[in-house]
Amino acid sequence: MSSSTSTDGAPFVTTADTPWETVGDGVRRQILGHGPDLMMVRVDFRDGAVGAIHHHPHRQVTYVAAGRFDVTVGDETKSLGVGDCFFARADVPHGVVAHGAGTLIDVFTPAREDFLAARS
Repeated sequence: MSSSTSTDGAPFVTTADTPWETVGDGVRRQILGHGPDLMMVRVDFRDGAVGAIHHHPHRQVTYVAAGRFDVTVGDETKSLGVGDCFFARADVPHGVVAHGAGTLIDVFTPAREDFLAARS
């Protein structure tokens, strides 16, 4: 059984040593830590950047660490700011629009193997 908790198998992650990936126009992500059943990802957005509506089989909770976002989960849209969060159940469409620069912290269960494969 793997006990990996970070991007390189170590139990600690320093953001200065963790690579960023550009994943869209004005959107970049940093995989902070993961094991097979859990993953944390930091996602930075420039003003007006869009996290397009999408869905996946993972459950996701997202914390707004900086900025303001219009967040759509299913058929509902709400404006969220620092300290707010949203939850997307498996396969429920969701996405965001940044109103100003901002940062989201995504937590997934299980880990997003597609994110890990994209780094290879």
